[in-house]
Amino acid sequence: MNPISYYLRKYIIPSLTGEGLGVGLLLLVACSSPSVPEQFVEADASPTIYPDYIGVTVPVNIAPLHFHIDHEADATDFVTRFTAGDEEWVVGGEDVRPGLDKWSAMKEVALASDGTISIEVFINDNGQWQRQKPFDITVSADSIDPYISYRLISPSYVTYEDLTLNQRCLENFDERLIYGNMINSDEKNGQCINCHHAQWYNPNRIQFHVRQYLGGTVIAYDGDVRKVNLKTDSTISAGVYPTWHPTKPWIVYSTNNTGQSFHTRDVQKIEVQDTKSNLIFYDLEANTVTPITRDTTDFDCFPFWSPDGKYIYYVSAHWEKRDTVQMDFELIKNYKEVQYNLYRMAFDERTCTFGPRQLIYDAVARNRSVTLPRVSPDGRWLMFTEGKFGVFHIWHNDADLFLMDLTQAEPVEPTPVTRYNENNLPADILARLTTNIERDAAIDSLNEAQGAMHPLPAQIRRIDELNSHDVESWHCWSSNGAWVIFSSRRDDGNFTRPFIAHHDGKGHFSRPFELPQDNPQYHRQFMRSYNIPEFLSGPVTIKPQEFAKVIKNDATPAQLRISDQIIDGHTAASPKAPK
Repeated sequence: MNPISYYLRKYIIPSLTGEGLGVGLLLLVACSSPSVPEQFVEADASPTIYPDYIGVTVPVNIAPLHFHIDHEADATDFVTRFTAGDEEWVVGGEDVRPGLDKWSAMKEVALASDGTISIEVFINDNGQWQRQKPFDITVSADSIDPYISYRLISPSYVTYEDLTLNQRCLENFDERLIYGNMINSDEKNGQCINCHHAQWYNPNRIQFHVRQYLGGTVIAYDGDVRKVNLKTDSTISAGVYPTWHPTKPWIVYSTNNTGQSFHTRDVQKIEVQDTKSNLIFYDLEANTVTPITRDTTDFDCFPFWSPDGKYIYYVSAHWEKRDTVQMDFELIKNYKEVQYNLYRMAFDERTCTFGPRQLIYDAVARNRSVTLPRVSPDGRWLMFTEGKFGVFHIWHNDADLFLMDLTQAEPVEPTPVTRYNENNLPADILARLTTNIERDAAIDSLNEAQGAMHPLPAQIRRIDELNSHDVESWHCWSSNGAWVIFSSRRDDGNFTRPFIAHHDGKGHFSRPFELPQDNPQYHRQFMRSYNIPEFLSGPVTIKPQEFAKVIKNDATPAQLRISDQIIDGHTAASPKAPK
């Protein structure tokens, strides 16, 4: 099937007819209700199921947790019993799919009793029934936002034509298109849509970028849809990574020059780097862009507005180029030296004034690099992703999620550190090295030893209950702060999947569960990655065709407004005259 036909059948026709993404088939078969075997032996281990939902906690309004029973080839029959309170439900087959009605009944009964659904899996192996070790699913009374939005990206580094921005209802399995690259593309011109974001979970106030053909930033605000050009002569680029003010029509963006290079020895495939990045302030009503930071030796990125609107949190790396001829090559060659700290700037809503930056977490002193700061809705917790270097941690398999208690966070002074590279290795060590691999290993070892001298601050912890052996990256809090959704490559190391976990309000999380699908083996077969999963309080109701019509029009240029005062590259001035 060619890409256009695929698009029409999967997204456009369903959006016009009001149907879901699939086409139902009515199968008439003779069957009997499954029953629990009367005789069985007890197995010593829990069943192997996919997705692994053993011991997870789920919201009261989540879609059914369908799962597949992995088994030996000799297994022939499968029965699963769900028990909640004094009631039970029995499902047959290796694909355990209780359906929406049964699942809703289970959750209702569970909440009225002890809050748990107990699950027993029976497997007939060579004529002998075995009951696997039972496990529980806990149902929380805390609800979750009913929708998420995300991009779906095929496995490629240089092509992105078949890319979509989607929304999924978490209460069932309905997935619909918000916008797709190919709607306005033709054989000669292509688009890349990215960096979607909503104002405080509001599906009526969203933005995303369209790159290249018909490029611009698309902003939907209470029914008004427009396309603007945020690039000015005084900014690095158009807006890239956004954060909305919680209530006002203001967006802070990073502006970035971004490139990627490919590793030849590292098993991690690519390194994505900024060669420049600053912050800008966009006023939606005035259509003005104001630079916030302009220091060419600081790479400022991934801003996030605190829920009370009083702070902008962001990450920044300091990089002074030593080679003035091959500057970009120098950055690529020394990619491990580019490390980001966590900062914040105070914001006065009355005067629209940003204060000087404050260092909140000196990760560089620990030989680490942070990215993606996101503050919980109650303003107490800040989650971020940490790795050894860089800012695009989705490509770093050591990347983990961390949590900071902001009630204990105070500005700190940067710690002077020594970073070893090929130019300053001690002579006695250098004399023993014969290969580049040995040299790189020695540099890494020395820098790790330097970082180990600085322990993790008491107000920060690694979230061991969420992390895995592989990448954890993007994350988003639910609007009630009771849930987080985050990206992980724990399944196969290649494709990014969304996982959800419960937050107890005290900085601890339940065992995460993978985004439920109607077909439990869907993610084993789905060769696309989820990018930027974000909660929404409801569906985006603007149709893809409405976005397409706006995107076809010319972008309205934003007007540049220069701040009155820039201090050391960081503004303390007003981007907008107070009213």
